[in-house]
Amino acid sequence: MNIDLKLENIGKKYIISHEVKDRYQTLRDNLSKKVKYLFRKNVKHKKEEFWALKNINFEVKSGERIGIIGRNGAGKSTLLKVISRITEPTTGKLKINGKVASLLEIGTGFHPELTGRENIFLNGIILGMSNAEVKSKFDEIVNFAEVEKFLDTPVKRYSSGMYVRLAFAIAAHLDPDILLIDEVLAVGDVGFQKKCLGKMEEVSNKQGRTILFVSHNLGAIEKLCSKCLLLENGEIKFFSSDPSEIIKKYLSNELILSSYWENIKNIYINQYFKPIKFYIGDKMGNLLTMPVRNNEDFYIYIQGEINELDNSLTIGFAVFDEINNCLFWSYQTDTKDTNWPKLKKGNNTIYCKFPNNLLNEGNYRLELICSLHFRKWIFQPSKDNPSINLNIKGGLSNSSYWMIKRPGIIAPILQWMLKK
Repeated sequence: MNIDLKLENIGKKYIISHEVKDRYQTLRDNLSKKVKYLFRKNVKHKKEEFWALKNINFEVKSGERIGIIGRNGAGKSTLLKVISRITEPTTGKLKINGKVASLLEIGTGFHPELTGRENIFLNGIILGMSNAEVKSKFDEIVNFAEVEKFLDTPVKRYSSGMYVRLAFAIAAHLDPDILLIDEVLAVGDVGFQKKCLGKMEEVSNKQGRTILFVSHNLGAIEKLCSKCLLLENGEIKFFSSDPSEIIKKYLSNELILSSYWENIKNIYINQYFKPIKFYIGDKMGNLLTMPVRNNEDFYIYIQGEINELDNSLTIGFAVFDEINNCLFWSYQTDTKDTNWPKLKKGNNTIYCKFPNNLLNEGNYRLELICSLHFRKWIFQPSKDNPSINLNIKGGLSNSSYWMIKRPGIIAPILQWMLKK
């Protein structure tokens, strides 16, 4: 079997710049700070090396389907960007045998001013195909994407779902030898996700194409992939032909049970909301260690900095189970408008009480989400956002009949009565 992809000692380094601030600042210092931002020469910076990938070594044979999993920030997306030549590695060698199609972000390779029809041909040219080859696949692409009515509309007017449908259809149908897919399928609806997974299985099994698939959907990884690679802090922790075994190792890893996240590396910078801390605590704001009991009071805390106050800002979290099923979202705007927390410029900490007697025993992932309501995502679900983990053990019921984990994802306590 031919080797389509080989990585030897691949590393990727970034330089992170931090502004150096004096520990003690006078009123005069604070007033002059805004002027300093206009003239960056006067602002001191400290540079720090950050290795997103380190010593990556593996090879992929033709027709293999490799699932890539790991925590947010583990290096999954960076790895695919290196393989797709979007970014060059700092160290090591990369050998690719064949054409590569990438679906790493919504609309990768699209020109926003061109129509859907024109972008199909543009992507074909990028993949080195002739007009005749693209035409032979054109109807299949359009039928799969279900965007026939909008073919002659500029793609800048497409919804995120339409973008993904067309982008995936192009990537899957234009005969690449290697198909790279990041978490972008999470944007599509459930029916389309199943359709995409079926197509990936088909092009791999029947047409012998190689697939590298990054996803938090561990069920999809286990079903689709023939091998699984676990990344941790930019390095390969495990790589095996038994995806279920790797997934078990990942879920049992104590690192994923952390109930505290802090923006130590000063990333996720945004003028509307820059997250500082995201954690599970008690009523006084003290960090809780895992596990917690189902009937125990605990609170979700989100601390962040707002430089530009926008009335449409929504901040909250999404809850996912062990195989990445989304259980629910919650925002600070869930209740009546008059009860919303009054956000202000500067540092804000909001928190909410998590419902008692709701989730069953198990591990859950809480992901920070944030948006300008119906305008733009700041932190979109399943997009490498800050995340923490909730581990629930015990406290399911006072009933003598239920001393162990109950069936199902949730375990609410309902009050039963006898009708007279």
